[in-house]
Amino acid sequence: MLNYKMLEDMNIEILHSAFIKAFSDYQVEMKLPLWKFNNMLQRRGYSSRFSIGAFKGDELIGFIFNGVRNWRGKTTVYDCGTGVIPEYRKQGITSKMFSKVLSLLHENNIEHYLLEVIQSNEPAVNLYKKQGFMITRTLSCFRIDKDFIKEAPDSSINYKSYDIELIDWELFKSFWDFEPSWQNSIDSIMAVSDLFEVIIAEVDEKTVGYGIVDRITGDIPQLAVHEDYRCKGIGHNILKRLIQCTESQNLNFLNIDDKCVSNIKFLQRLGFDNFIDQYEMILNI
Repeated sequence: MLNYKMLEDMNIEILHSAFIKAFSDYQVEMKLPLWKFNNMLQRRGYSSRFSIGAFKGDELIGFIFNGVRNWRGKTTVYDCGTGVIPEYRKQGITSKMFSKVLSLLHENNIEHYLLEVIQSNEPAVNLYKKQGFMITRTLSCFRIDKDFIKEAPDSSINYKSYDIELIDWELFKSFWDFEPSWQNSIDSIMAVSDLFEVIIAEVDEKTVGYGIVDRITGDIPQLAVHEDYRCKGIGHNILKRLIQCTESQNLNFLNIDDKCVSNIKFLQRLGFDNFIDQYEMILNI
């Protein structure tokens, strides 16, 4: 018989072990050592209070890891990861966990429940739709080996490193064509700000573009250029300098809004591979 309980005071090693087992056959290979798993949870605002596990004895065999923040003006819980160890699947465990989480969200006046799911994972998509989630947008993920990225054009513009703690986010937001997903949001970046390097582009001491990269993983959560300075090679040159700031061999852009055609074409021109597509889904509580 299974026991369901919230994950408060649960050891991080136990969470990590269950995560690795549950995602061992995932559509995207998950190479996630403990330190990286811990950074992922911290970046996404993980809250054990709103997270649940399914236990067989003392073994964690299923889980829903949730984060909580203000998202677009609403108190929102975000699904950082849902999984069940392969040998325990098709027993209704995920549905039971969801039911218990939803009751908790209602009790705590949570307004929205947000998640992302791989489009081709039809069982998961159908489960979320059955629970009442609606698709809000489609998101594309890109990656490239940095040895194969095209050379950036010459540029007379000034590029330099910038202290992430000094960012004028209102200025940077004015460069956006779409709002970043949860894991690429300002709150997520600042939750682990010591992991990132920032490069800005300046014209006459005025910031006209910026990019942010994870020094270890090569994840680029944000890159944007002022609309008046586009098509001048600025984004490409920022990217060139971000490459030098990360030890990763690969660069990753996760969750580019499909409606932002210009961003997608920019990445395709540089040789990035669109390796997976996701739905962003939301449930009004």
